[in-house]
Amino acid sequence: MLIVHCRSGDDDLGAHCTEIGSEFRWSFKSNAMATTLFWCSLAVEDKRLSFVAYGDEVPYFFEHWNVYDGGLYGKDARDGSERFMGAWRRIWLP
Repeated sequence: MLIVHCRSGDDDLGAHCTEIGSEFRWSFKSNAMATTLFWCSLAVEDKRLSFVAYGDEVPYFFEHWNVYDGGLYGKDARDGSERFMGAWRRIWLP
């Protein structure tokens, strides 16, 4: 089970449990000043990963993210290629 939690300064989409291999989709409208920033946290077993899903530091062509054992990849909407965006961090669980 993969836990996905995405939020912005104005909206919290809440935590969602998804099956491995399934999709989690959401949409929004950018604010009038074009300063909208969405970040997401992912968790599976003892691994965590956080990333900015939408904002100035995200290339506009990443509209789809893929999560693998090796980490997070942004999928380029222009040509379908994937770019590594971050690795999992292991956390200690008692």
